[in-house]
Amino acid sequence: MSFISDALDRITPSPTLAMTSRVLELKQQGVDVIGLSAGEPDFDTPDHIKEAAIAAIRNNETRYTNVDGTAALKAAIALKFQRDNGLDYAPNQISVNAGGKHTLFNAFVATINPGDEVIIPAPYWVSYPDIVQFAGGTPVIVSAGVDVEYKIQPAQIEAAITPRTKWLLLNSPSNPTGAAYSADELRAIGEVLLRHPHVWVMADDMYEHILYDDFQFATIAQVCPELYARTLTVNGCSKAYSMTGWRIGFAGGPAPLIKAMAKLQSQSTSNPCSIAQAAAVAALTGPQDFLKERAKAFQSRRDLVVSMLNQAPGIVCPRPEGAFYVYPDVSGLIGKVTLGGQTITNDEALIDYFLDDARVAAVHGAAFGLEPAFRVSYALSEATLTEACERIQRACAALK
Repeated sequence: MSFISDALDRITPSPTLAMTSRVLELKQQGVDVIGLSAGEPDFDTPDHIKEAAIAAIRNNETRYTNVDGTAALKAAIALKFQRDNGLDYAPNQISVNAGGKHTLFNAFVATINPGDEVIIPAPYWVSYPDIVQFAGGTPVIVSAGVDVEYKIQPAQIEAAITPRTKWLLLNSPSNPTGAAYSADELRAIGEVLLRHPHVWVMADDMYEHILYDDFQFATIAQVCPELYARTLTVNGCSKAYSMTGWRIGFAGGPAPLIKAMAKLQSQSTSNPCSIAQAAAVAALTGPQDFLKERAKAFQSRRDLVVSMLNQAPGIVCPRPEGAFYVYPDVSGLIGKVTLGGQTITNDEALIDYFLDDARVAAVHGAAFGLEPAFRVSYALSEATLTEACERIQRACAALK
């Protein structure tokens, strides 16, 4: 009999974190490798946020807080939802967690029964299916390829819904593709969901503030108010405010769901870090002008990476609306042969080739549920990105 639980056997280690660890190991060995796998902004946490954390320490705000967030942080989150999204959430409708992943985990574990289904568009963030499976649910994967800009269509959702469907998960802008749904596209999806009142919606808006080309962000509870009572709107401080290590995620949703998530959290992590919560108050209520400045820097990097990857033989790289990822299609490289005689049989073999021969690390598309492709994070300097793309270009040109 295995010592490990059946629940743990239903999940696998994160492929993105595994590649990041591999890059760190190579760098420690002195290998000149460029890592394009980490989903983390390279900007520093803004000074006013850091100062708020230091002040919290000096003010001895170092004790336990309310399980799912301080009153001050819940008020700041309510302000953010109203300011940015036109959504009204009372304090008992807001949950604060140890990162956005924790928010998703709490919501799924608190609501999913064995056999419940969760519709997940692919390409998807690697953790979505695993969290659902850990909770005892069944991921129902609905794929959208490069031909539809990686965005699922309403008819696909309609076809995927069954009496066992518990949730539809929408991530916009998307990790891994950067694709974002417009308000009109979300309304069309909302019309489908209105015909199926047993289906709840989880809107993962973590990349809300990283948008390009004047794209206007929208979230489904905002454009479809009829779905407000069965929508969990998820966000956090990690990406927009460069606070990945601070571990603050949050959500707004129906009070009974928020209460259930708090019950689970009370027996798992308890409250998020008190100091990080004080910093998050400063992030959400302080200056916001730097968000557009950073998005502009990311847009310049996006344009560079898209242009250079599209010059690589066999790669087709769409231009995303947001986040800091591109998701190039590499159908044109499958079946080709390296100078060493190895056949590129799939996108994982391609990524191994890039790492071994070009010293560039990315994450293969199969990890995100749609292949052949790979994900590039361009949260790096333009000089580093240029070098990485030149290496990829040479590696592709060398294939026969």
